[in-house]
Amino acid sequence: MDYNQEQKQDRKTLLWAALAVLALLNLVLVYFIYHEKQENRVKDDIITAKTEEVLFTKTKLDSISAELDTKIAEIQQLGGSVDSLIELKKQLEKDKEELKNVNNFSASNFNKKIKSYENVLSQKDTEIANLREELGIVINKNQELSQQVTGLESEKQLLNDSVNNYSAQNRELAEKVTLASALRTEELTIHAVSAKGKERDGDKFKAKRIDKLRVSFKLGENAVAKQNEKDIYLRILDPDGAVLSDMATGSGAFSYNGKEVIYSSKQTVNFSNSRQQVDIFYGRGGIPMKDGKYAIEVYSEGFKIGQGDFTVK
Repeated sequence: MDYNQEQKQDRKTLLWAALAVLALLNLVLVYFIYHEKQENRVKDDIITAKTEEVLFTKTKLDSISAELDTKIAEIQQLGGSVDSLIELKKQLEKDKEELKNVNNFSASNFNKKIKSYENVLSQKDTEIANLREELGIVINKNQELSQQVTGLESEKQLLNDSVNNYSAQNRELAEKVTLASALRTEELTIHAVSAKGKERDGDKFKAKRIDKLRVSFKLGENAVAKQNEKDIYLRILDPDGAVLSDMATGSGAFSYNGKEVIYSSKQTVNFSNSRQQVDIFYGRGGIPMKDGKYAIEVYSEGFKIGQGDFTVK
């Protein structure tokens, strides 16, 4: 064999050797891929099984939680203690939180916990039955007492009716006394005071001659009314029904029939039950008075005690 043929033969040998090595590597690679797939499949099966166990356990714990709520409500209605059940419910909620960590899940541990919860629920069924029986005895005793008390209640109702009647009569009498104590104006007159101090009385005035208004009256005798200081409010209403007022010169508000009412002027007097004279002034503050009919109203201690009117032309 010559040199060229030997070289060709060596190349073929090397090529086949390389192909053999490549084929072997492919076989090894295929083996590892297959083995990895098998491992992944096993892991997936394990995860799936554990997930199903977790879901089953969660469903069971949810059911126990709902039953615990029912037991707590029922025992409370029967007057029993639920402190231990409330603590048990807190522990159950913690167990439910632990289920979120699937990697640390242990089916055997949770099965023991579920068994423990079920035992407690069974014990509470017995406790509820005993409470119902005790409650039945109490109800019977209460019915006997109720029958004994019925007569007393009837007597009490009669007494209450009598008291209510007296209370109503007292309220009616108090209202009559309050109404009787209301003041009344007598001989109410209206005076227009000019800027020079000249006064005119009557019921018709010229606007240019009105700088102030003086409303005069006497407080009628009233033996029921208390002899003390009394606030008397004057309201002057223009032809449109608006109250003449100037907060800078003494106007304000008072309460009448539960509402805030604006007054034009106010005078405090010491009521002496002697038909005393009262004068209340109101200055228009430079604002001209429009033509038309004006109304005068006088109030004291929650009552309207007098009225009048005048005309501006």
